[in-house]
Amino acid sequence: MAENNGNGSTGAADTGQRQRFQIAKMYLRDVSFEAPGAPEAFRDEWKPQMDVELGTRHQPLGENTYDVVLTITVTARNNERTAYLCEVKQGGVFRLEGFPEADMERVLGAYCPAQLFPFAREAINDLVVKGGFPQLLLAPVNFESLYQQQKQRREQGTSDSAPSGSPDNGGRQ
Repeated sequence: MAENNGNGSTGAADTGQRQRFQIAKMYLRDVSFEAPGAPEAFRDEWKPQMDVELGTRHQPLGENTYDVVLTITVTARNNERTAYLCEVKQGGVFRLEGFPEADMERVLGAYCPAQLFPFAREAINDLVVKGGFPQLLLAPVNFESLYQQQKQRREQGTSDSAPSGSPDNGGRQ
């Protein structure tokens, strides 16, 4: 069982090795909003079809330091026309120490993106509203489940990226 020591670190009681998880930096890496259907889209009754795509990637920056990027792309179609396209790449720099190698991919592929998601969701909502459209509140995402699904696909020897339109494309792009 891990104990929280109040500074974002945890001590692993069963291994004797101290585990430490720290968010060093959150940043907005890239953002894009296009409204090709505006202003005509504002006249139509708003019953959109939403396509939400998620992707994650990570890379080492140095000893025990990793850059993780969560990409969320939302395409809203109304009356068979694209009303808007919004993409946010939310980044974070994380320091991870004391985690067994077997746990590192899970932490980087599931836990870190889960920390980034609220920031990306807020940025998307702000862009959509500033674009003149009704607010968009993305539902919570179970990144652990998505990570496990991607891991299972990799173990079965299928493609490393998820099919278009799927909710996640796994730990790396």
